[in-house]
Amino acid sequence: MAYELYYWDGLQGRGEFVRLALEEAGARYVDVARSSHGMSAMMDYLHGKHGYLDMPFAPPFLKDGDLVVSHVANILHYLGPKLNLVPEDEKSRIFIHGLQLTVADFVAEVHDTHHPISTADYYEDQKEEARARSAAFLKHRVPKFMGYFNRIVAANPEKGGYAVGGRLSYVDLSLFQLAEGLAYAFPRAMRDFDKDYPLIAKLRDIVRNRPNIETYVKSRRRLEFNESGIFRHYPELDREPA
Repeated sequence: MAYELYYWDGLQGRGEFVRLALEEAGARYVDVARSSHGMSAMMDYLHGKHGYLDMPFAPPFLKDGDLVVSHVANILHYLGPKLNLVPEDEKSRIFIHGLQLTVADFVAEVHDTHHPISTADYYEDQKEEARARSAAFLKHRVPKFMGYFNRIVAANPEKGGYAVGGRLSYVDLSLFQLAEGLAYAFPRAMRDFDKDYPLIAKLRDIVRNRPNIETYVKSRRRLEFNESGIFRHYPELDREPA
């Protein structure tokens, strides 16, 4: 039985973190919202038509048989052992889950660079605030988060270039997505990314060259970054590296 992934059509967004894991593992899945009646099917879950235990707050959520799992980190924590994308020992699995929650924190801050006041208002209604938020994000938050992830890879005693252990885990795929997204949204500010965060840059390249990911990235299944997603390129929010 194929997994069913529910997320908004037309953008990578948070759903992409789940897609990358499914694609890397070669898992069978359906991107439900891209089907003819997919959006209405997704809204049925959000409106509680399948019962309150199957009523996520928002997409993405994953359906596996009778089980509905919501939130990116929770979905990946569930899928990790099934897709062989997490070590077997509990300590490593819990630590990777914590890393993925940290990724989620960072993704929220990325989103707030272009919507710092309200998600109910257009970007054009909060451009001045977005400029200030983006400047602080690039100066303080990117180094804090990406520097931490770089140190995690450096501290891994396996020294294989991964975040945890000696082989790829789902959080490595998510770090790849962060690196790709930052390069799209802030190309000038990220000009020195490979120098500033060399181990994350190396990990990005390791993931990009994995056969299933390389095939996926080149396929029509992989949507392009665009200005409806989390990582958006607005030139006025970008800047030269400090």
